[in-house]
Amino acid sequence: MSKKGRVFSGARPTGRQHLGNYLGAMKNYVALQDEYDCVYCIVDVHALTTVETTRDLRNNTYDMALDWLAAGIRPEESIVFVQSHVPQVMELHTYLSMVTPLGKLTDLPTFKEKVRENPDNVNYGLVGYPVLMTADIVLYQTDIVPVGVDQAPHLEFARETVRSFNYRFGANVLKEPQMKTTEIPKVLGIDGQQKMGKSLNNHIELAATPEETRQRVMQMVTDPQRMRRTDPGNPDVCNVFTMHKVFSPPEEVAMIDTECRRAGIGCVDCKKRFAENLNKHLEPFRQKRAEIGQNPDTVWDVLHDGARRARTIAEETMTAVREAIQLPR
Repeated sequence: MSKKGRVFSGARPTGRQHLGNYLGAMKNYVALQDEYDCVYCIVDVHALTTVETTRDLRNNTYDMALDWLAAGIRPEESIVFVQSHVPQVMELHTYLSMVTPLGKLTDLPTFKEKVRENPDNVNYGLVGYPVLMTADIVLYQTDIVPVGVDQAPHLEFARETVRSFNYRFGANVLKEPQMKTTEIPKVLGIDGQQKMGKSLNNHIELAATPEETRQRVMQMVTDPQRMRRTDPGNPDVCNVFTMHKVFSPPEEVAMIDTECRRAGIGCVDCKKRFAENLNKHLEPFRQKRAEIGQNPDTVWDVLHDGARRARTIAEETMTAVREAIQLPR
């Protein structure tokens, strides 16, 4: 089957992935392979803009790649690699920075958000983050970039940068990427309040043991208004029920919806059922992860081969870029 074009997506190396990563990105990564040629990048250089220490950078890169492969990313079809293994991206980033007004970078909502979060670490790399992101995308002649609505300004910035570059140097050597809007759910953590994340310790790791998973699920906040077992609940405001709708059979979801509202089932039983269904869903992932993880070199071999294939595409692009700029040969 002929593919519709090339997809690019990148993610910062955060190590072992959790349910939020799975529902927000990994599940989509796997599905896109059926229709597109996919290029998936672990953006380790991007991570340097905010990390205080790089002590865990290599391990986090390995764990993320291992989880991606266990989830179903097929390296024989897709290119999976580490950003810093393709040095051409830094060269293109420099050239693109020459056609980028500083005001555009400081006006981006994500930049303002990062400044609020880390007012004492507003470094040059953080300001130029969108330029490097643009280089990531266009270096591989990307057709489609899957993004959530909140990321749309960044992709529009990338499109504008491509137009500026092509206009400045009078050659359409860089392809303007198209946006593929994806439904990226906001997955709440076990606290039921904030987005799932490691920094808040409100996450459930995909690679956790069944018992660890059960313990985390039993800590999940349910309907805050339901104080006693005999009180009727409201599944519409319950984070556990939201997860049931993803990981439990439809007939069980319908039963819980009905029984919760009339106090026919309690929150403890509801969570036990969810833990069982979640563990059952994750069992194939965990088995594959264990198999691949028996030989760590397998993961690094995938990443190194992916970088080799990525560099081939990157160098073709850069040859055209250098010619367009009329750099001395």
